Amino acid sequence: MSSLLTASSLYFGYGDILACQDLNFEVNQGEVVTLIGANGAGKSTTMKGIAGTLASRSGSIFFEGKDITKDPSHIRAKNGIALVPEGRRVFPFLTVLENLEMGGFKYRGNKQKINQLIEQSFTMFPRLKERSNQRAGTLSGGEQQMLALSRALMSEPKLLCLDEPSLGLAPLVVQEIFRNIRLINTAGVSVLLVEQNANYALAVAHRGYVLKNGVIIASGTSEQLKADEKIQMAYLGTKK
Repeated sequence: MSSLLTASSLYFGYGDILACQDLNFEVNQGEVVTLIGANGAGKSTTMKGIAGTLASRSGSIFFEGKDITKDPSHIRAKNGIALVPEGRRVFPFLTVLENLEMGGFKYRGNKQKINQLIEQSFTMFPRLKERSNQRAGTLSGGEQQMLALSRALMSEPKLLCLDEPSLGLAPLVVQEIFRNIRLINTAGVSVLLVEQNANYALAVAHRGYVLKNGVIIASGTSEQLKADEKIQMAYLGTKK
């Protein structure tokens, strides 16, 4: 497998606080890779750093073999990295349709392309089509997550960064979201997944990295991590 994203010796912080240090990981073409860990482990900070909304203190990020460490978020988005942030952050006073059109900024001026991508979103999440003229702020949490995911896909990303997609959602909605993550990956989109629910994360991911206090303490295939007794006890709620 060829590497799509390579992070080397990354350090991230906020003011005087160092949140993550010496992070080394990669996402290969066609993979789902997950970052798991407790609250405050540095997962969302890492995701912000990859998407470009938080600058690194040191280290490097390569995407498709090109150094993007200094690239701002809008350039990374244009080149194929899309972020679905924690908390969804849809535009509440815009309709579902308008939110999707905002996600298609890359193709502004090409109405046919934007309409095609919107129809793909409606096929994936039929409820969005039913609510296409409804303001996003009035949607349920699950519907907003569907919209946030669909909005990110409007840019046809090569790497989809998902930050806590199950947060605050009912189990049935979570199952639908993760089923579509699998379909998105099957269609050729690589996924970097931050997810506090390690069981969900390892069920969909090919490989994973475990963060604790901003440091990667373990890595391996999903099967290897699920079989590790320390990982089971700390993150999966089970023990052999």
